[in-house]
Amino acid sequence: MNDGSLHGHPYGEDVHGSYGEPEHPVQDTGPGGLDARFESLPPETPAAQTAARFPASTTSAAQPAQGVVPSGEPTTELRRGIPAHVGTRPPTYPPHPLGRPSLRDGDEFAAFSPVVVLDGARIGPLTVRAASVRGDSHNWEGGCRQDSMVVTRIGPPEAEMLLLAVADGVGSARHSHVGSYSLSRMAAVHLDREAESIHAALCVRDSSELRALATKAVALAAAELRPGWARSAQHKSRPYADEDYATTLHVLLVPTDARLRDRVLCSVGDGGLFVLRDGRWEDGDPDVGEGLLDTRTEALPHAYRTVKTSLVRTLPGDVLLLGTDGITNPLAQKDPEFARRLADAWGGPEVPSMSDFLWQAQTRAKSYDDDRTVICLWEEGA
Repeated sequence: MNDGSLHGHPYGEDVHGSYGEPEHPVQDTGPGGLDARFESLPPETPAAQTAARFPASTTSAAQPAQGVVPSGEPTTELRRGIPAHVGTRPPTYPPHPLGRPSLRDGDEFAAFSPVVVLDGARIGPLTVRAASVRGDSHNWEGGCRQDSMVVTRIGPPEAEMLLLAVADGVGSARHSHVGSYSLSRMAAVHLDREAESIHAALCVRDSSELRALATKAVALAAAELRPGWARSAQHKSRPYADEDYATTLHVLLVPTDARLRDRVLCSVGDGGLFVLRDGRWEDGDPDVGEGLLDTRTEALPHAYRTVKTSLVRTLPGDVLLLGTDGITNPLAQKDPEFARRLADAWGGPEVPSMSDFLWQAQTRAKSYDDDRTVICLWEEGA
């Protein structure tokens, strides 16, 4: 989760200029400045020029070369190039990973964390595409991705649900990447233990019972993780503190029984659910709830009172998007270009391939440089 600024960044606002545009060259900032860092980067090549390096095969489809079995597919090797951007100018940050944490930094979890995680599933009528991508600012700084995600199934066959979860580690918390990863998975484990009760409450639309079950599962997940985190801090410079592992968490529970149209959204913190309906993105959780803290101030495992729960009823043709604020923030802005691009990409008659989904999810927007995690859900026949 990014607070909108780069604390102590030596380049300040210059970082948000235009990267790689001949008509807008990056200004010289002196020895060791921005230009000096860019000099070591390989030059960017437009996608069209890159594709031209791989021309179509000259072998006739009607007369294949000896030993070559025609596949029926085009032989031109397509290259998408760098992700598209909205606005007149792309962000300054390079659109690819730079450095990464080292094992010698003392944080094995960060050193082993991949820059990108891509996942998907097809369960009955439900199709999922999911991507978690290190943000441009973390790419620039060489830090690890603080977001996490989960795609899994919970519950017995008669009460089975698809569980989708996204978590966004708070940027100022030193172990938030561990918190987001661990809490999203442990919460799934405890929600699985309550799956039959959750499914029963969902069938009768009992919001109070759903809230109690979700709060219990998340509280038990945090309680189970704390002792291990405390032991790992024994030989470190400061004792264990909940706030060092601060993270948001959003879980969407979807019955695999197509006759059930309700879904359960469990939330702590910012980010959340959007619904693509009739070509427009709508807030999937319009209810504020009573007696709860402002979700913008909440984080696990400590700074929350309860897990906010909502029942979401879907309509045929809806596409559900669960995301961290790296994607929900630009999606909710007044400038419609970002939202329109994703609506066009994900609102069509075909579910995108996993590689296409990743490329689309990386659509860039100036000043939105946080980690981005997005899970989309389509339903067959909708």
